[in-house]
Amino acid sequence: MNFFLMLVLFVIAMLVGYKLISNVPSLLHTPLMSGMNALSGVTILASLVTTAAAVVTGYKLLGFLAIVLATINIVSGFLVTNRMLKMFNNDQ
Repeated sequence: MNFFLMLVLFVIAMLVGYKLISNVPSLLHTPLMSGMNALSGVTILASLVTTAAAVVTGYKLLGFLAIVLATINIVSGFLVTNRMLKMFNNDQ
């Protein structure tokens, strides 16, 4: 029952997130992504703490996957932000 409840919560969060992002105008995507990098940092901290507290090996593997995915999210967000800032730089 616990797994089913977490799965339902994950699906609901995914649908709400998709609905929120799809309603954002395209001009605001890059500034919002820059701000979301900070939130992804909090996600990494939370996944580090959760993984450290995990007892079952399967949960530790899921925590490691969460750390890897959040790190990819932060790095790609900074790369896109850097690319956007280069568009506004007149020196290049």
